[in-house]
Amino acid sequence: MKEKIELDISVPNQTRYLSLIGRIGEEIARTLEHYEGDRDELAYHINLVLTEATTNAIRHGNEGNPDKDVHITITIAEDLLHIRVYDHGQGFDISTLPEPDFDFLEDHGRGIFVIRSLMDRVSYLPSNGGYVLEMTKRLL
Repeated sequence: MKEKIELDISVPNQTRYLSLIGRIGEEIARTLEHYEGDRDELAYHINLVLTEATTNAIRHGNEGNPDKDVHITITIAEDLLHIRVYDHGQGFDISTLPEPDFDFLEDHGRGIFVIRSLMDRVSYLPSNGGYVLEMTKRLL
Protein backbone atom coordinates (compact mmCIF):
# COMPACT_ATOMS: atom_id res chain seq x y z
CA MET A 1 0.00 0.00 0.00
CA LYS A 2 1.29 3.44 -0.89
CA GLU A 3 1.82 6.04 1.77
CA LYS A 4 -0.70 8.73 2.61
CA ILE A 5 0.32 12.09 4.00
CA GLU A 6 -2.08 14.68 5.39
CA LEU A 7 -1.06 18.04 6.80
CA ASP A 8 -3.32 20.74 8.19
CA ILE A 9 -1.56 24.07 8.78
CA SER A 10 -2.78 27.46 9.96
CA VAL A 11 -0.49 30.47 10.05
CA PRO A 12 -1.04 34.12 10.90
CA ASN A 13 -1.70 36.40 7.95
CA GLN A 14 1.95 37.48 7.73
CA THR A 15 4.47 36.98 4.93
CA ARG A 16 7.22 36.05 7.40
CA TYR A 17 5.78 32.51 7.44
CA LEU A 18 6.18 31.99 3.68
CA SER A 19 9.60 30.35 3.87
CA LEU A 20 8.36 27.95 6.56
CA ILE A 21 5.40 26.91 4.40
CA GLY A 22 7.68 26.46 1.38
CA ARG A 23 10.15 24.34 3.34
CA ILE A 24 7.35 22.09 4.57
CA GLY A 25 6.40 21.46 0.94
CA GLU A 26 10.03 20.75 0.02
CA GLU A 27 10.46 18.22 2.81
CA ILE A 28 7.28 16.41 1.82
CA ALA A 29 8.56 16.05 -1.75
CA ARG A 30 11.94 14.77 -0.62
CA THR A 31 10.45 12.05 1.60
CA LEU A 32 8.02 10.47 -0.87
CA GLU A 33 8.99 6.81 -1.06
CA HIS A 34 7.24 5.93 -4.31
CA TYR A 35 7.99 9.05 -6.37
CA GLU A 36 10.38 8.13 -9.17
CA GLY A 37 10.84 11.58 -10.71
CA ASP A 38 13.30 14.32 -9.82
CA ARG A 39 12.59 14.99 -6.13
CA ASP A 40 14.59 18.22 -6.07
CA GLU A 41 12.55 19.59 -8.96
CA LEU A 42 9.30 18.47 -7.31
CA ALA A 43 10.44 20.06 -4.03
CA TYR A 44 11.11 23.35 -5.82
CA HIS A 45 7.73 23.26 -7.56
CA ILE A 46 5.79 22.53 -4.37
CA ASN A 47 7.68 25.29 -2.54
CA LEU A 48 6.88 27.71 -5.35
CA VAL A 49 3.14 26.97 -5.60
CA LEU A 50 2.74 27.00 -1.81
CA THR A 51 4.49 30.33 -1.39
CA GLU A 52 2.69 31.91 -4.37
CA ALA A 53 -0.73 30.70 -3.19
CA THR A 54 -0.08 31.71 0.42
CA THR A 55 1.19 35.14 -0.66
CA ASN A 56 -2.00 35.67 -2.67
CA ALA A 57 -4.14 34.59 0.29
CA ILE A 58 -2.31 36.99 2.63
CA ARG A 59 -2.18 40.02 0.35
CA HIS A 60 -5.34 39.71 -1.71
CA GLY A 61 -7.74 37.26 -0.07
CA ASN A 62 -7.17 38.48 3.47
CA GLU A 63 -6.18 41.99 2.32
CA GLY A 64 -3.17 41.97 4.64
CA ASN A 65 -5.42 41.96 7.72
CA PRO A 66 -3.29 40.73 10.66
CA ASP A 67 -6.40 39.49 12.50
CA LYS A 68 -7.01 36.84 9.85
CA ASP A 69 -5.14 33.61 9.22
CA VAL A 70 -4.32 31.38 6.27
CA HIS A 71 -5.32 27.74 6.42
CA ILE A 72 -3.46 25.22 4.24
CA THR A 73 -4.06 21.53 3.74
CA ILE A 74 -1.67 19.23 1.91
CA THR A 75 -2.73 15.69 1.09
CA ILE A 76 -0.78 13.07 -0.81
CA ALA A 77 -2.66 9.89 -1.52
CA GLU A 78 -1.91 7.31 -4.17
CA ASP A 79 -0.31 9.31 -6.99
CA LEU A 80 -2.00 12.65 -6.30
CA LEU A 81 -0.85 15.76 -4.48
CA HIS A 82 -3.70 18.03 -3.31
CA ILE A 83 -2.95 21.46 -1.89
CA ARG A 84 -5.70 23.74 -0.62
CA VAL A 85 -5.08 27.31 0.53
CA TYR A 86 -8.04 28.95 2.27
CA ASP A 87 -8.56 32.70 2.67
CA HIS A 88 -11.30 34.97 4.01
CA GLY A 89 -11.67 37.07 0.87
CA GLN A 90 -14.41 37.92 -1.59
CA GLY A 91 -12.93 35.77 -4.34
CA PHE A 92 -12.66 36.30 -8.07
CA ASP A 93 -12.89 34.26 -11.25
CA ILE A 94 -9.38 32.97 -11.98
CA SER A 95 -10.43 31.95 -15.48
CA THR A 96 -10.60 35.66 -16.40
CA LEU A 97 -6.96 36.34 -15.53
CA PRO A 98 -4.90 37.02 -18.64
CA GLU A 99 -1.44 35.55 -19.11
CA PRO A 100 1.32 37.90 -17.96
CA ASP A 101 2.88 40.21 -20.52
CA PHE A 102 6.38 38.74 -20.70
CA ASP A 103 7.66 41.80 -22.57
CA PHE A 104 6.78 44.01 -19.59
CA LEU A 105 7.16 42.06 -16.36
CA GLU A 106 6.17 43.62 -13.08
CA ASP A 107 6.89 42.37 -9.56
CA HIS A 108 3.41 40.93 -9.29
CA GLY A 109 0.70 39.33 -11.40
CA ARG A 110 2.38 36.04 -12.28
CA GLY A 111 1.44 33.84 -9.31
CA ILE A 112 -1.66 32.15 -10.74
CA PHE A 113 0.10 31.71 -14.10
CA VAL A 114 3.03 29.98 -12.37
CA ILE A 115 0.70 27.80 -10.29
CA ARG A 116 -1.27 26.76 -13.39
CA SER A 117 1.98 25.96 -15.20
CA LEU A 118 3.22 23.63 -12.45
CA MET A 119 -0.03 21.96 -11.35
CA ASP A 120 -2.39 19.75 -13.33
CA ARG A 121 -5.64 21.24 -12.03
CA VAL A 122 -6.30 24.61 -10.35
CA SER A 123 -9.60 26.08 -9.13
CA TYR A 124 -10.66 28.89 -6.81
CA LEU A 125 -14.00 28.23 -5.17
CA PRO A 126 -16.19 29.52 -2.32
CA SER A 127 -15.58 27.75 0.99
CA ASN A 128 -16.90 28.44 4.50
CA GLY A 129 -17.38 32.19 4.17
CA GLY A 130 -14.19 32.65 2.15
CA TYR A 131 -12.45 30.98 -0.77
CA VAL A 132 -10.11 28.07 -1.37
CA LEU A 133 -7.45 27.75 -4.04
CA GLU A 134 -7.36 24.03 -4.87
CA MET A 135 -4.34 22.66 -6.69
CA THR A 136 -3.77 19.08 -7.81
CA LYS A 137 -0.71 17.41 -9.31
CA ARG A 138 -0.27 13.83 -10.47
CA LEU A 139 2.87 12.28 -9.04
CA LEU A 140 3.91 9.82 -11.71
